[in-house]
Formats: sequence, structure tokens, C-alpha cells
Amino acid sequence: MPSSPSEWPVIDRLVTANQRYAAEFTDPGMDARPVLKVAVVACMDARLDLHAALGLELGDCHTIRNAGGVVTDDVIRSLTISQRALGTRSVVLIHHTGCGLLNLTEDFRHELEMEVGQRPSWAVESFKDADQDVRQSMERVRTSPFLLHTGDVRGFVFDVTTGLLREIDPADGPES
Repeated sequence: MPSSPSEWPVIDRLVTANQRYAAEFTDPGMDARPVLKVAVVACMDARLDLHAALGLELGDCHTIRNAGGVVTDDVIRSLTISQRALGTRSVVLIHHTGCGLLNLTEDFRHELEMEVGQRPSWAVESFKDADQDVRQSMERVRTSPFLLHTGDVRGFVFDVTTGLLREIDPADGPES
């Protein structure tokens, strides 16, 4: 193994960082129920520091992240558990400017199939308009039969250059 930590494989660096963290760790004495009773669904983009951007502390929310922050069946699964088993009542959806899904198409699945010999069972869920995709995600949450609390669902686009959230009005879609 290289002598300098910056030359170590990334997972080794993460494990070493965890050992330093654990040496100072104190059990916060909280359970899995978020204090603010909110679930945040956001993109996995490394530029989004959700806790800092939203003024959140450990234990305040459930955070569900995936490529694009899109509400998929698995996000509905997580939100259902979050609400029914762990008491959340509000849902915040966050997409962002410059998202990698803006440049992908469903052809990505075809390319994967050609490369590995098996077509992925999942959709890419790419989009051309982040605002419209936030509206679609809000609608998926609001119409899910599995979710108990769909009245407090709000969607935003985070600007990665300014750090500001811009709220998306669900009524401003192409059909309105």
C-alpha cells in the first residue's frame, strides 16, 4: 500500500476516516424517526450538500437519493416506510441545475444491453426539463395509494452555482 494516505485506494481512505470518526463518536441517543417529520428526495449529485443547504441537523429528516432525484417505485417504497413506520408527514423533492440525467436518454439502457447482454429492468428516467420532472415527481407522490400523507409535498430545483432553491409550482406544467 502506498505510504501517503492521499495515494491509498479511496475505500481505504474512507475506512480510515471512519476509524477517526468512531474514536470521537458519541451515541446521539435518537431513534430512526426524523425530528422534523420530513423526507427529502434528492439527486445523488455530489455537489448537493443537503444538510447544509437546508439547515438540517443529524436526525432531522430522512434523505432518499438517486440519480436525478426522480420519484421511482423504490422511492415510493422508501417514502411509504418513512411515513407508515417512522412518522414522516412532509415530502421535499429536489432536482438541480446541470443534472447528468438531462443529457441521457433511454438509449442508455439499449447501450447497456449491447455491452453486457442483458437489458436493465429499470428505466433511466432521464428528462429534458428539470422543472417538468419535479412536477411529475410531485404528482407521483401525491397520487400514490401507499402514502398516507400527500398534502404537504413541495418540489424545488437547486441551482448548483448559487446554492439557491427555486420552488416549482405544480400548476405551471405544459397542460395548464
